[in-house]
Amino acid sequence: MKITKEARRTSRQLFRACITDGKLDESRVRTVVSTVAKNKPRSYIGILDGFARLVANEVDRQLAIVESASALSPATQTELQASLSKKYGRPLTLKFSVNPELLGGIRVKVGSDVWDGSVKARLKALSESLSA
Repeated sequence: MKITKEARRTSRQLFRACITDGKLDESRVRTVVSTVAKNKPRSYIGILDGFARLVANEVDRQLAIVESASALSPATQTELQASLSKKYGRPLTLKFSVNPELLGGIRVKVGSDVWDGSVKARLKALSESLSA
């Protein structure tokens, strides 16, 4: 669905109003959505669509998904969280999961950034370079 420039501008303004101390305020997001849905301004569906996209992108930016072949120790998890928060310059919420298919190493996804240091990825890259 294509939204108008006015709706896009309005959704960005509403999104900026929901940011407090560099983080997205969930209660403000809920208030904005309910107010726009209740008042139904011109192009309100486009406004809500753009706003939802901005909120989803921000949530993805604040969440780091860490996959490892085996469970990471609490010390390693803390060290990884500190390292990633320092790299991105903001506090991140880390979600840890175990994926035995990786064979070893870890894969980290923050927003659209992916770091794949797994054995599976290295074997795949080696296989592709040998077949080329």
